[in-house]
Amino acid sequence: KLFFTDYGNAAKVERCDMDGMNRTWIVDSKIEQPTALALDLINKYVYWVDIYLDSVEVVDYQGRKRHTIIKGRQVRHLCGLAVFENYLYTVNSDNLSILRLNRYNGSDVQSLARFDNGKEIHVFQKRTQTAVRSHACEVDPYGMPGGCLHICLLSSNYKARTCRCRTGFILGSDGRSCK
Repeated sequence: KLFFTDYGNAAKVERCDMDGMNRTWIVDSKIEQPTALALDLINKYVYWVDIYLDSVEVVDYQGRKRHTIIKGRQVRHLCGLAVFENYLYTVNSDNLSILRLNRYNGSDVQSLARFDNGKEIHVFQKRTQTAVRSHACEVDPYGMPGGCLHICLLSSNYKARTCRCRTGFILGSDGRSCK
């Protein structure tokens, strides 16, 4: 799945398959300017920052179990969001600091470091990387991912795929080649 935010005409948090199909709104009320987004891949939760409401909130992958982690001045000017173990990590763009806060109750907000410039944060740790099983976009014996000439995108599950072509090409009638 692909998760993303939008605050154009109607602010929302959405999800879709990697090929863009099955687009679903998972949050579309009491939301103004959702920006940074982070996933808890194990427990299947979506965290986001709303820079207009000065809040950090969470829902499950279906948009249920919504609650506010923290709200107010402490979380103004946030950009970037990452989750690891019991904490959320984010960047305060006003004073250029990295903040850590307890993701279960918003307590224990700590400034960990300051830096010259930054808008995004990521946690790279082996435990945050899920094991990859065989999937529909694996390279075939001819070196083509999922049998697609240009681009292979996972579809509704890891066993299904959709072929796409680079700009300037159209997908052939076989659903794999590009012309």
